[in-house]
Amino acid sequence: MSKICLVQGGGRGLGLALVRRLLAADESSRVIATARDPKSHSALAELAQQHGERLQTCALDLADGASIAAAREQVGTLTSRLDLLITCGGILHEGKHMWPEKKLADVNPDNLARAFAVNAAGPILMIKHFHDLLIHGERAVIASLSARVGSISDNGYGGWYAYRASKAAQNQLTRTAAIELRRRSKQLVCVGLHPGTVDTGLSEPFQRNVPEKQLQTPDTAAQHLLEVIAKLTPEDSGQLFDWAGKVIAP
Repeated sequence: MSKICLVQGGGRGLGLALVRRLLAADESSRVIATARDPKSHSALAELAQQHGERLQTCALDLADGASIAAAREQVGTLTSRLDLLITCGGILHEGKHMWPEKKLADVNPDNLARAFAVNAAGPILMIKHFHDLLIHGERAVIASLSARVGSISDNGYGGWYAYRASKAAQNQLTRTAAIELRRRSKQLVCVGLHPGTVDTGLSEPFQRNVPEKQLQTPDTAAQHLLEVIAKLTPEDSGQLFDWAGKVIAP
């Protein structure tokens, strides 16, 4: 049976690399890629033209609950099941108005709300609206891309209040959903994944502090994440893994 995968945030960066990898891995697989405006992503459009019906696109804004619900309705017209759901969206900085905080004086309530809307609320709403498509008695995986800085026990530097807190919330929400979903399907795995530092727009302003060997291309990061996903078992559900498959403590 061909696998059907949905990649939220599949229009660029790591999400687009995951779409490419999934399409190349199995010629019988199908991928649904979402973006706020799929038509504005030329690389995604080229992939759709190349792979025909194997790649479908759908509009979805991770910060808009109504948009997520509408996307679920559209996806329901394309398939009655999913084998893999990956949520890639996240926000660390945005224009001149949102930047990682260095000190308490930088904490801004609007930026906190924005970070939580995208990094925490968005991923759990994806699980809320799409999980039923992954409950079909066979192995299925929900992978919510998170970050190591969301680990409270791993926080040794401080700063980045909104990003750290919203990612910590995302990890807790993912774990809580995993507990509930385990009761509904023993074959459903629900985890958080830390992709490492990837050469994308999210990390670009901070890459000068990253050792060269630790900065991954989107394609390399996608390969690592899919290797981790392939090895996940139901016993792993609820945990946060890094790109090398190692558990990150809460």
